[in-house]
Amino acid sequence: MGNHRWLVRQIRACLAPNQTLLELGAGDATLLRRLLQSGAAEPAQLQAIDLAPPPSDWPREATWHQRDLFSQPLPEADVILANLFLHHFTEAQLAQLASRLPSRCHTFLACEPARRSIHLWQGRLLHGLIRFSPVTQHDLPISVRAGFLGDELPQALALPPRWRIHTQLTALGAYRLIARRPLENAD
Repeated sequence: MGNHRWLVRQIRACLAPNQTLLELGAGDATLLRRLLQSGAAEPAQLQAIDLAPPPSDWPREATWHQRDLFSQPLPEADVILANLFLHHFTEAQLAQLASRLPSRCHTFLACEPARRSIHLWQGRLLHGLIRFSPVTQHDLPISVRAGFLGDELPQALALPPRWRIHTQLTALGAYRLIARRPLENAD
C-alpha cells in the first residue's frame, strides 16, 4: 500500500527536531524503525503505545507505553500517527480518541484500508501470486470491509473546526488522512 513511504515523507515535512511523535498501536515497531533508518526521526523523538511489550531492540532513548489506548490520557506529542489501526474501533471510540489528543499535537496522520470492492479483488489476485500468510489472508478482507471512504474517518473523529483535514485514496487500497491545526501560541 506504500503506507510507510508516505508516512516517512509526511514526518519529514512536519516533525521539527525538538518535537516528538507518538504511534498508536505500534505493534512490533516496524514503522518506527523505518522512521529511524530513514533519518526522519531520532530515537528520543519516538513514543509508541501498544498492548504488547516493546520489541527487544527498542531504543533506550525512545519511550514505549504498554497499555490500553483508552486507559489513561494520551502522552504529550506533537505528531500522532496511526497505521492500519483505526479501522478496529467504533465511531464512539474514534470520537473519544480524538477528544483526548494532547494539547500540543499539531498533526494527526492515519493510513487505513480504503473500503472499496476493487481492493478485495486486488487482495485475491495478490494472494494467488505471492501466497499471503494465513493471518493476512484472513485479515485482509475483514480490514477492507472495515475501512473508510470519503469523509467517514474525519466525521467519526469529530475534530473541532480548527483542524484542517485532507483525505485521499490510493490505487493500492490506502485511505490516508492528514489533519493539522494551528497551535494556540503560534506566531
